[in-house]
Amino acid sequence: MATNDAQVDASADGLTDTAADGLTDVTGLRVGHARVPGGDALSGTTVVLAPEGGVIAAVDVRGGGPGTRETDALDPRNLVQRIDAVVLTGGSAYGLDSAAGVMAWLEERGRGVRVGPEPTHVVPVVPAACVFDLGRGGDWKARPDAATGRAAVEAAAATAEGAPVECGSVGAGTGAVIGGMKGGVGTASTVLASGITVAALVVVNAIGSAIDPATGVLYGAYAGARPLYPDAEVHAAASRRLAEARERSGWPPLNTTLAVVGTDAGLTRAQAQKLAGTAHDGIARAVRPVHLMNDGDTVFALATGARTLDGGAPLALNGVLAAGADVVTRAIVRAVLAADPVSGPGGDFPSYRSLYGAGRRTG
Repeated sequence: MATNDAQVDASADGLTDTAADGLTDVTGLRVGHARVPGGDALSGTTVVLAPEGGVIAAVDVRGGGPGTRETDALDPRNLVQRIDAVVLTGGSAYGLDSAAGVMAWLEERGRGVRVGPEPTHVVPVVPAACVFDLGRGGDWKARPDAATGRAAVEAAAATAEGAPVECGSVGAGTGAVIGGMKGGVGTASTVLASGITVAALVVVNAIGSAIDPATGVLYGAYAGARPLYPDAEVHAAASRRLAEARERSGWPPLNTTLAVVGTDAGLTRAQAQKLAGTAHDGIARAVRPVHLMNDGDTVFALATGARTLDGGAPLALNGVLAAGADVVTRAIVRAVLAADPVSGPGGDFPSYRSLYGAGRRTG
């Protein structure tokens, strides 16, 4: 049965789940986006803001070309126990400057690692990772800076608890591209039988493709209840259009997929690091190939500790690990489906919706 364009969304692929179906379903986590201003700018920053007191955090980097800041601080062997924010940003390594704006905002509120006798004597530890989107709007120097980071954290702080996360071509996903097609920001969440929430936020900007070349189905949608298969003619036409767009754009394939996986489970730092590692499986299900030398694929894991994980059961973590990978896959599908096409001086990047639109049927 054919579908109309309005149905080409996450729910149509059988991929919706919890209330907001996003990272903010983990109580206390907030998300804010900011965009670099200017007509030829196509970049931005996304901030995940932790509740007062911070969260346990970890990171796992699998891409061969990462751009990161303060990730060594998250090693379980090192000093810092909790952090207050994570920054995902465009602008390649230049965009890591956006973390400085978040750091300043936190310092003004006395949030960070206490290093002196006064409450104001803090050093906020703000881990960050970047995607490559330089020049995609036409202006090579239009990239996030400290002001962009500050705008994003202020946007996060201004949201209500549990507010839905804006997806698509926003924040760090403003200039994101996947396999020559427009990428962006996506999110998803689930609640385990134990009551523990596991959720993910992704920025999809990969060298690899999200589309199965044999069918036109999003790889990640195969994990859903009823993936929608494009008609053969639609798929053939979409493949031609995408190939032509890639040829016209001609930008180097320097990319990255970023994710933040959050949970309200009480994890140790070592358990959080395990969660960050297994969450990469969710990227591998939805993007192929993945973790190449010119990807910077990075996953952060955040644990608020609001719910107790059964410490006496050594396998209790398994459910959280499996769910982490699942929500990353669903978030990637949502990002691709929510993205808007872009055509301008920086290149031609069609979206999945613009390529396939109507003409999909349930398999």
